[in-house]
Amino acid sequence: MDQHNLIIILGATASGKTKLAVSVADALNGEIISADSRQVFKRMDIGTGKDLQEYHINGHTVPYHLIDILAPGERYHVDAFKNDFYQAFESITQNNRIPILCGGTGMYIHSLLQRQNYTAVPVNQPLRDRLDPLSKEALILTLQSTESQTTDHVDLSSKKRLIRAIEIADYLKHNTLAEVDRPILKPLVFGLKNEVEITRAKILNRLDERFKAGLVEEVEQLLKDGISREVLIFYGLEYKFIVNYLDGLLTFEALKIKLGTAICQYAKRQNTFFRKMEKDNVEIIWLDAATPTNQLKQQLLEKVSVNKKLT
Repeated sequence: MDQHNLIIILGATASGKTKLAVSVADALNGEIISADSRQVFKRMDIGTGKDLQEYHINGHTVPYHLIDILAPGERYHVDAFKNDFYQAFESITQNNRIPILCGGTGMYIHSLLQRQNYTAVPVNQPLRDRLDPLSKEALILTLQSTESQTTDHVDLSSKKRLIRAIEIADYLKHNTLAEVDRPILKPLVFGLKNEVEITRAKILNRLDERFKAGLVEEVEQLLKDGISREVLIFYGLEYKFIVNYLDGLLTFEALKIKLGTAICQYAKRQNTFFRKMEKDNVEIIWLDAATPTNQLKQQLLEKVSVNKKLT
């Protein structure tokens, strides 16, 4: 079997990804690259679950990348993540260290494994505005009329993906995507999986801890710093619901219930996406997230050893 040059640790929220990734990085002289769409933003610490204290282990700090790289209010997208990932990946490997990609934003991880060049196609908002009122059936007919090879594997059940596919096909009628020379990734992919009830209990317990740590106050400070309500609502989950609470639309008890439910639903969507990745021929080695971290680390290291030393 070919040697691997990347370890990936993925899983739904509250599955213990960061703790495991740090433990593995400590054992393998590695550095962590975050695959989280919100941890890129500074001062959004509690709501995004950065848990930076977890990077301290055995008297030192494991280096990490793609955390705290943008100001709140900026936008981040898949293609920006890919560019930042490869920059970090090459820097880590050039220093003879092991890159460990860790996160729960499946779309980011999948874009690397599928080598999806179309993420570089820019948004065409006027086109999206024209397409949005159309039904899925009308969008499918529009897509079929483009006669583009880019549409062969589109998820026809999703309006959002249909519109994006039409947007890509329309762009490629008039433009050519530049070929970008990037390293070939040879990843070993691990996933952390919990029983649904365990995931729910961990999410709700962690949410209580974050409220005690100042989650509401974090959102209040972002608003005071000039970050608009609309932007925070766009970031979703904790930020969306707490803005509604601060605006008097929710009581604190309703906030806790609605936000806890929303995070559990998000975890379910994450796991659905990981199953989609497997259908797209991504081999994921699943580990039981309920297992103590040290045992998980040993299980992972044994798999790495069996699959030959990483380069």
